[in-house]
Amino acid sequence: MKWMDDYRAKLGSAEEAVKVVASGMKVFVHSGCAVPQVLLDALMKRSDEISDVEISHILHMGEAAYVGPEMLGRFRHRSFFTGRNVREAVNAGRAEHVPIFLSEVPLLFRRGAFPVDVAFISLSPPDEHGFCSFGVDVGVNKAAAETARYVVAQVNSRMPRTLGDSFIHVHKLHRVVETEQELPELPRLRMTDSVAAIGENVAGLIEDGSTLQLGIGAIPDAVLHYLRGRKDLGVHTEMFSDGIVELIEEGIINNEKKTIHPGKTVVGFVLGTRWLFDYIDNNPRFEFHPTEYVNDPFIIAQNDKMISINSAIEVDLTGQVCADSIGYKIFSGIGGQVDFIRGAARSAGGKPIIALESTARDGEVSRIVPALKEGAGVVTSRGDVHYVVTEYGVTNLHGKSIRERTRALISLAHPEFRDDLSRTARELHYL
Repeated sequence: MKWMDDYRAKLGSAEEAVKVVASGMKVFVHSGCAVPQVLLDALMKRSDEISDVEISHILHMGEAAYVGPEMLGRFRHRSFFTGRNVREAVNAGRAEHVPIFLSEVPLLFRRGAFPVDVAFISLSPPDEHGFCSFGVDVGVNKAAAETARYVVAQVNSRMPRTLGDSFIHVHKLHRVVETEQELPELPRLRMTDSVAAIGENVAGLIEDGSTLQLGIGAIPDAVLHYLRGRKDLGVHTEMFSDGIVELIEEGIINNEKKTIHPGKTVVGFVLGTRWLFDYIDNNPRFEFHPTEYVNDPFIIAQNDKMISINSAIEVDLTGQVCADSIGYKIFSGIGGQVDFIRGAARSAGGKPIIALESTARDGEVSRIVPALKEGAGVVTSRGDVHYVVTEYGVTNLHGKSIRERTRALISLAHPEFRDDLSRTARELHYL
């Protein structure tokens, strides 16, 4: 097998592999739970040798030493979705945040708007034909690897082999570092009473035969909890976590009524625990596809009864949804929210849903607000918003006037804030 000889010739240490990175280069790093931490650690050891290296990625679950103040001039980070490990650096000005729909990130690579010099990727071991899988995160990473000048792969025996449009051949790799390293995990969150109520309210909108897009976190898990009793549900989602597996095992999610990819759970990446990673390994129930396909609103809309469920930081009385910042401070990113809201809105029988708790900071502040905070980003516009759900109920804002929206959203706010919201709404002549 000639591919095996090629593979062996590319094997080496992480320290040797990262020497392809030179000053001024742009390095893309595999995201999510697939972060190639061994390669990043080796690159950090070269910090005294190089300068002006730009490291880019969406959220990943590893360490991000390159954003430390001591790395100024050596590394700079470009964030396409800002996670906890780089948030302080972004808001301090040491790193840059790019507001962009997740479906369009791969176009930056393919059209040369953001050329990738080196892609650090994390792969499963090659199969008998020489193909490695991108494992738990195909996402935007496949496009980065396919357009990079150099591809440096951390081939990890602990990475599951996921199926679909999820493979790269060893001939496309320039350097290979073999490891046996546990993937970082994202544990499930506890379900509070308010989150449980939101989950029940959202579940009430979901009919038998619907296709779901869910994110991660307590609210998606709560929705899944209340879908017992439904039949023939499908999944076409940017990402999912552990909770979905229980409904697959119970036969509630079988994908049999899906309009496209019937019988398959279609996903871009997963964030979860080792239990989930083992379940998806070589499992033909799942098809992993790149983000430019999974998050394409025109593809999403082809699923009849498409249900998109996304969260928000705050919603104003006109229906504007902020999901990426707290005032001027970047918190996360646009992600796939608008991709799926627009796709679900154009689906036959589809329902785009924004679900959020009515308050934050242990009930001190309302998430339903007269106006978004100064500097806050509008991720989902007034024209895109449809269903809004809190623990206090459900409303559909689509086609409603500002006055009608104001009344509906105040009814979803925590009772302690409704009088103040109504008073301000009258001052603004919303009521």
